[in-house]
Amino acid sequence: MTPEDILSHPPRKLTQAQREAYFRDGYLLLERIIPMETVELLRRTTAEMVDRSRKVTRSDAVWDLENGHSAVRPRLRRLSAPCDHHPVYWDYVRDMLGDIAADLLGPDVKFHHSKLNFKSAEGGTEVKWHQDIQFWPHTNYSLLTIGTYIHDCGMENGALGVIPGSHDGPLFDQYNDKGQWTGCLQEADLAKVPLDRAVYLCGPAGSLTIHHCRTIHGSAVNDSPADRPLLLATLASADAMAYTGNPIKSRWEHFPVRGGKARWAHHDPRPCLLPPDWSGGYSSIFALQQEESGGEAPIRAYAG
Repeated sequence: MTPEDILSHPPRKLTQAQREAYFRDGYLLLERIIPMETVELLRRTTAEMVDRSRKVTRSDAVWDLENGHSAVRPRLRRLSAPCDHHPVYWDYVRDMLGDIAADLLGPDVKFHHSKLNFKSAEGGTEVKWHQDIQFWPHTNYSLLTIGTYIHDCGMENGALGVIPGSHDGPLFDQYNDKGQWTGCLQEADLAKVPLDRAVYLCGPAGSLTIHHCRTIHGSAVNDSPADRPLLLATLASADAMAYTGNPIKSRWEHFPVRGGKARWAHHDPRPCLLPPDWSGGYSSIFALQQEESGGEAPIRAYAG
């Protein structure tokens, strides 16, 4: 849907000013919008998932491990598709985030994927400046990602940074000069980005970050003594149709969290970069950006 179409529907959870700010700036920070009893439930669930990771010895399609991970001291970068691995995450996304997403995507909203980025204490990996939609291009750009701060998040533990207004700017090539997918902006393109205008979305537990799928964003290393788990859910307007396979597959993909399915696809005339063919497997944005051995999926172009 277009922003004008979306804003023509009455708001459910957000104010009209918040909705307009999202379309103007490409992001929102909603402080303390999630009740603390829900935050505590997410914390307990996340602790349970961390305990499960103690038996994992190498990264796989579910767990992405930080260097130094062990059963005694789990160090994690990501749990892929947490909504598939524990019902608490799915119930939370479906029940508590649906109305907020509908205010920014229109009345018909579908689920795309979820991930839980941990950013471990004292060195948890940075996420370099990048845009999301090139990982999973669609027929239009009415997609967003909602992040839930399970604990307080500040500059010291790698708060999400965004470039205001960049969703209305160009999409950048996230391949390097060797034709390898890196999942981040190259140095020459970063020189064109006003990084001095970056806004860092610090907030207490129970806060939400929301960013548009074209918004340039990233986060620094976690230098604090505490882990910083961030639950992320990507949602789409029902009329946004994927051109390529989902790198983080989920049994809930395309599930209508609000409204119903679309009868017509909406096509934005602006082109979108295509990623590698993820059907051969996907590691994680961390492995790709850090150019780790085995981190890059095979480069196979999509047909059609």
